[in-house]
Amino acid sequence: MTDRTTVKRAPTGTAGIDRRLIPPMMLGSVLNPINSTVIAVALVPIGAAFGAPPAQTAWLVSALYLATALGQPIVGRLIDIFGPRRLFLVSTSLVGVAGVVGTLAPGLGVLIAARVLLGFGTCAGYPAAMALLRSEAARTGKDSPAGLLTALAVANQTIAVIGPLLGGLLIGLGGWRSTFALNIPLAAVAVTLGALRLPKQRAGATVRGRVAAQIDLPGMGLFAAMLFSLLLFLMNLHASSWYLPVITVAAGAAFAVRELRAATPFIDLRVLSGNAPLLATYGRALVAYVVSYAFLYGFTQWTEESYGLDPFHAGLVQIPMFLVGIGVSVVAGRSSGVLGKLLLGGAGQIVACALMLTLTADSPLWTLLLLAVIFGVPQGSNNLALQNSVYFQSDPERTASSAGLLRTFAYLGSMVASSATAASFGQHASTSGMHHLAWIMLGAGVLYLLITVLDRSLRRVTPEPAQPAPKA
Repeated sequence: MTDRTTVKRAPTGTAGIDRRLIPPMMLGSVLNPINSTVIAVALVPIGAAFGAPPAQTAWLVSALYLATALGQPIVGRLIDIFGPRRLFLVSTSLVGVAGVVGTLAPGLGVLIAARVLLGFGTCAGYPAAMALLRSEAARTGKDSPAGLLTALAVANQTIAVIGPLLGGLLIGLGGWRSTFALNIPLAAVAVTLGALRLPKQRAGATVRGRVAAQIDLPGMGLFAAMLFSLLLFLMNLHASSWYLPVITVAAGAAFAVRELRAATPFIDLRVLSGNAPLLATYGRALVAYVVSYAFLYGFTQWTEESYGLDPFHAGLVQIPMFLVGIGVSVVAGRSSGVLGKLLLGGAGQIVACALMLTLTADSPLWTLLLLAVIFGVPQGSNNLALQNSVYFQSDPERTASSAGLLRTFAYLGSMVASSATAASFGQHASTSGMHHLAWIMLGAGVLYLLITVLDRSLRRVTPEPAQPAPKA
C-alpha cells in the first residue's frame, strides 16, 4: 500500500441517504461526548460529597475512557462482521443500566463502576454511525458523504456545548446524581430508535457460522490485556507499578504474533503497518486529545477551585469553545481536504496553551472566555479532519473497527491528559498546577504540529469524482 491517499469528491447535502437512519446515528454517537462533558462540572461536587481529592475523582474520567478505549475497536470489529443493529441495541441498553447504578451509587467506587458501564455502553454508537455511512455510500454510489460526516462532527460539538451547561443545570436542580440519571431516558430513546430504524441483518445458519468464524477472540483478549495494563500504568505512574509496562510489552508481543498468524485477524497488522497515513492519523488523534481533554477537565477544575466559579458558571465558560468549534466544523466541512484543517488546529492549540500560561486567579473573566474561543478553533478543525481522514484512509471492510481505533487512540490521549491533570494538581487545582499542566499541553500541541507538517501523504490528498453505484 502506498502513502497516497485519494479522497473522492463529496456531494453536498445528504440526498439519497436513508434519512430514517440519521436520528439513531446521531444520538448513538453523542452518548459518549455528553457523558464526557457533563462530568467535567460534576467532579468537584462529587469530590466534596465523598471527601475525595482531584487525584481520586480523576478516575471518574479515566474509567469511562478506559472501558471505551478497550471496547470501541472490539465492538467496531463485531459491527463490521454482524452489522450495527444488534451491537447498537445491546450497548445503548447498557447505558441505561449505568444510569441507574450511578444514580443510586453509595460511594465513589460504585460511581466509578457506573462510569465503566457507561464506557462499554457507549462503544457502539460512533462505529455504528461510520459503518452505516459506509454502507449507505455503497448503496447510493456517493462514496464521500461529506454532508453527513460534517453533521456527525457538528452533532458531537453541539452536545459538547450543551454538556457543561446541562451538567451545571442538573447539579443545581437535583445534585450531581442527576448527571447520571440523565442516561436513563437517553438510553430509552436510543434503543427505541435503533429497534425501529436500523436495518436488520438477515443471514441463514451457514452464513452465521461463517461470519462467526471471523471473530478473533484470542486477538481481542490479548489486545484488551495490552491496552488495559498500559492505561492502568498511565493512571498510576509510580515505581511500584513497574510490572504493568512489562505486562503491556508481553501482551503486545503475543498480540502481534497472534494477529500475523490468524486467518481473520481482529486487527490486520499487515494492512495497518502498510497504511502509514492511517497510522499518522492515529498518532495525531492521541496528542490532539491530550490537549483537548486536559483543557476540558483540568482547566474546568481550576476555574471552580482556584478562580471561584460554581459548576454552572464553569460550564458557561466552556460554551464559547464549543460554539466556535461548531462554526469551524461547518465552514471547514465544505472542503474535502484535511491538511489545512490539521494545520489550523495545530496552530490553534499552541496559541491557546501559551495564553493559558498567562492566567492567574486574578485574571479578568474575559481572558477565560478568550481562551475558550481560541480553543474552539482546534476543537472544530481537528475533530472533523481526524474523522474524515479515517473514513478515507481505512479499508472499507473495516470502517467500523478503524473508527473504533481512532477513538481508542483519542482515549489514550484522554488517559495521558487525566494522568497529567492528577499529577499537576495533586490535592488541589492550584494556579501553579494549572500552569504545569499547560506546559504539558503545549508540548503535545507542538508534537501534533510536527506530525502534521512531516506527514507528506497529506499533501497528496486529491479529490476525485465518486463513481455511480452499479446497477442491480
